[in-house]
Amino acid sequence: MPRKAESKREDNFFGVCSRCKTSFGCCLGTRPPITQQRRKTIEEYLRNRGSQPVNAFSETEYIFPRENLKGYCIFHDMKTRECLIHSVKPETCVAGPITFDINRKTKKIEWHVKMEQICQLAGTVYDNKKALEQHLRSAKKEILTLVRELDAASLKAILKKDEPETFKIGEDTVEEGILDKLE
Repeated sequence: MPRKAESKREDNFFGVCSRCKTSFGCCLGTRPPITQQRRKTIEEYLRNRGSQPVNAFSETEYIFPRENLKGYCIFHDMKTRECLIHSVKPETCVAGPITFDINRKTKKIEWHVKMEQICQLAGTVYDNKKALEQHLRSAKKEILTLVRELDAASLKAILKKDEPETFKIGEDTVEEGILDKLE
């Protein structure tokens, strides 16, 4: 990712995460999906900072960052409570507390927001309609990039994950190419 775009992405979201008071539940056991392009971006980011990204990712039904023994993402610094790859972190991490589901019957991508007890930002953006609209635009861009770039098997796997502590805030028509992956 070019430094200018990386910086812009970081500027938009760094303050939110660094002020979190909810024990970083978003970094615990969530297993954000990683596209091949995001993986390359993260690995390059780590190499440019003198770190070798050996065994940084797990691959099961889809690729995601490995977890430490406590179940936290390995990129979550337990001492500083910061993301070590913040400016290049996965799309769903940037989009939080906005999440999504794809309804094949209606051909819609549904936008959901997590409950405040899971994500402190959820209460902030939901109470501030302007902030919600702004963040939702950014979240949609990130998530649509993700679902376009994920392979079919990975997309199907992440859509199986249940996220019960969310509520729907909108929907949009899904691109045919994305729906084709779900057939």
